[in-house]
Amino acid sequence: MNDIAQGAQRKLILFLASNAGLGYAPVASGTFGSLMGIPFFYYISGFNWFLQLLTFIALLFLSFWSCNEAGKIYGEADDGRIVIDELIGYLAAVLFLPFSWGTAIIAFFWFRLFDITKPQPAKWFDKEMKNGVGVTLDDLVAGIYAAIALRLCLWIF
Repeated sequence: MNDIAQGAQRKLILFLASNAGLGYAPVASGTFGSLMGIPFFYYISGFNWFLQLLTFIALLFLSFWSCNEAGKIYGEADDGRIVIDELIGYLAAVLFLPFSWGTAIIAFFWFRLFDITKPQPAKWFDKEMKNGVGVTLDDLVAGIYAAIALRLCLWIF
């Protein structure tokens, strides 16, 4: 691969891994990165369940790849600028739900809580798997916990 192609690939990787630059926020990059989930939720909530699932799986594998490659570029597997994994976690929390602003905001807070506290096995993935898969899976687990908490809230209220 020539230098121009390598430079373009590097820019694409960093663009994807940073959720279109949100990962470069000077503070709370994970929180800013999670915000990308709200417009994605709005967009994919209009899809049928099968297309939602396919979109989620495609984004999951894109996250595995871009997190891994960005980690190599930055020299740190879970560099703070890498936030596409937050998108995956947030989308796991809202997958198959109809969009509403209330659901979007409650999901955001539940996801951030579980992403920050990292209950097991999220903590294990965070500490033990220092690659793109591990970086993504700890957020996926947090998103699953958030999905459970969110659905309980929606059911109760």
